[in-house]
Amino acid sequence: MLHPGRDHHRTRRSRLPAGSSALWVLAAGLPLAFLAVFFAWPVATLVARGFVADGALDLGGFADVFSRPRTWRILGLTLAQAGVATALAVVLGVPGAYVLFRCRFPGRGALRAFVSVPFVLPTVVVGVAFRAVLAEGGPLGALHLDGTFAAIVAALVFFNYTVVVRTVGGLWEHLDPRAEQAARALGASPVRAFVEVTLPALGPAIASAASLVFLFCSTAFGTVLVLGGLRYGTIETEIWVQTTQFLDLRAASVLSVVQLVVVAAALTLAARARRRQERALHLTATAGSAHPLRLGRGHGVDTAAAAVTALVLVGLALPLVTLVVRSLRTPTGWGLGNYVALGTTGDSTGGGSPLSVTVWDAALTSLRTATDATVIALVVGGLVALVVSRRPGARTARRTVSVLDALFMLPLGVSAVTVGFGFLLTLDRPLGLPVDLRTSGLLVPIAQAVVAVPLVVRTVLPVLRAIDPRLREAAATLGAGPGRVLRAVDLPIAARALGLAVGFAFAVSLGEFGATSFLARPDQPTLPVVVYRLIGRPGEQNYGMALAASVLLALLTAGIMALAERLRGSVRGGEL
Repeated sequence: MLHPGRDHHRTRRSRLPAGSSALWVLAAGLPLAFLAVFFAWPVATLVARGFVADGALDLGGFADVFSRPRTWRILGLTLAQAGVATALAVVLGVPGAYVLFRCRFPGRGALRAFVSVPFVLPTVVVGVAFRAVLAEGGPLGALHLDGTFAAIVAALVFFNYTVVVRTVGGLWEHLDPRAEQAARALGASPVRAFVEVTLPALGPAIASAASLVFLFCSTAFGTVLVLGGLRYGTIETEIWVQTTQFLDLRAASVLSVVQLVVVAAALTLAARARRRQERALHLTATAGSAHPLRLGRGHGVDTAAAAVTALVLVGLALPLVTLVVRSLRTPTGWGLGNYVALGTTGDSTGGGSPLSVTVWDAALTSLRTATDATVIALVVGGLVALVVSRRPGARTARRTVSVLDALFMLPLGVSAVTVGFGFLLTLDRPLGLPVDLRTSGLLVPIAQAVVAVPLVVRTVLPVLRAIDPRLREAAATLGAGPGRVLRAVDLPIAARALGLAVGFAFAVSLGEFGATSFLARPDQPTLPVVVYRLIGRPGEQNYGMALAASVLLALLTAGIMALAERLRGSVRGGEL
């Protein structure tokens, strides 16, 4: 079958000037070098620790680790927590996707933004917020769920609910309603029409969302560490424990390999589901299919979905409201005492101060490192998006671009704890240079940038790919060089997406805890690290300061994300 438009573009692409090849190689080489030094090398070194001993292949570390009952308990807890949380997130998220993306009602946009708030909150803040709800004296303290398996699962659902809502809702919003309407016209009940017509169409999106939620849950770190401690640890927290408390680097390496296998399986499922979803969208995309929300007798589907969604929204709001309220409670009554105490190093009763610097100093450190990380992520991720957005005519070049796209998604699937641990193993004298980067303040922003780069790529790439290549070709035909074409065509169109990417990268870097907990220098802790140290020390003042610091961190992150959402505006794209 002929595709005149496609052949037309292919012919046009072949006319692109060849003189820009060196610039494109440089644009691809810089991010590849960054990925190789600060991701592939540390992770590969970490993996090798599990397979190699004294320069020879030795799988004894696996036998040793898997002979421990503790390992099987940790592995079982990881799969159980991730599995149960994923199932609950899907069961609760599908009705939410229906209400927020298939129905119209006043305030729908505000509720869509609200359900996204938990996902962008730092994991430590989520853990502290749930402890405030479930601890003695909290709104749900009578349930005695603090420090239990159920508390961790609830926090993981809280954190990932929006992943299901946005992934499934994004497809549902564009699903052609005529198939379901035809089934209803033939006599099918609303439930039967949903089960036999709509649900199969949503299947790929649900599978994709479930895979991502399972991935995020199985690699959760800050939330599990705050709520479960060592009792309900996961593979992620166990790597941290084996490294920092038992100094058993080989066991940590073996566990990292196990986690990589779990993550790779989840990513493979997510990729397959996403490809099926893209085909479904192509076949049935129809916009504007939402209908007014109908409640009451005769509208059982809308009523049930709205009721479930309303309960979930209350559940999402409760920890956030409780966190703010509890931060205003001091041992002497209500007030701003906990916020005033942020200028101290904590309660030293019964021992030394829990902090080496004040919380405000830590906040400034967080802002500074997040700024550095954002700049790095924007440069690296921007170059990757620019290169990957091109559609070269040669088959080999197209395959190379596809491989490059996949390579830079890898940090999204490898835990930050693994990256931070790998940094400690490899960057004492990188490439033979006489410098120990492990004592440098540079490692924290670099590690945060590794985590943020995939977000930048996924935010900017769809916009760059949507640009008609004939615009660039017209500019080149008129004599503009590659740099001029970039400034005159790509940057103006992608500017809003770049602003959104800046917001994402800054917010993620600000709340990053997994890698930072390994790499932050004792005299320069970041805000999430300070919150964890405060929550782990006894004393009402320390706990109050942890609540106040969590509110401060949440406000900073939410403010940045709100600004980023405003930049999103009419920008199409942004796959995350």
